[in-house]
Amino acid sequence: MSNPNLLAATTAAGTTAYLTPGGTTALVLIRNAAASGTVLKINQIVAANVNGSSAVNATVSVYTNGGVAPGSAPSGGTAYPIISTISVPASASLIVVDKTTAVYLLEDSSISVTSGTASGITYTISYEVIS
Repeated sequence: MSNPNLLAATTAAGTTAYLTPGGTTALVLIRNAAASGTVLKINQIVAANVNGSSAVNATVSVYTNGGVAPGSAPSGGTAYPIISTISVPASASLIVVDKTTAVYLLEDSSISVTSGTASGITYTISYEVIS
């Protein structure tokens, strides 16, 4: 397992992903699989409360096991919270990560999200795949 030298990178492709967890257990938002030969630069994560009537708690973590597909429950590894059980007011959004607090997601790791209410938070992540 190695990560590319950022000074020798030949590709940096931007992308955006979305997830609205239908339950209250942790799910993988994005992953960087083992031996991918890439590093993901997380530029922005936004947690938007789509409940409309009440606050919903949100947790976003870097997870040390990147082997499972987005939308699946993390398996094995350890979660390291970026935010933990933060209340997002009704019809509001929380900027979890932006360009001033960028995170690099290394190989064999993922970003997991947990909502306190089923279908209460939509998570949006913007990132660059660098190789």
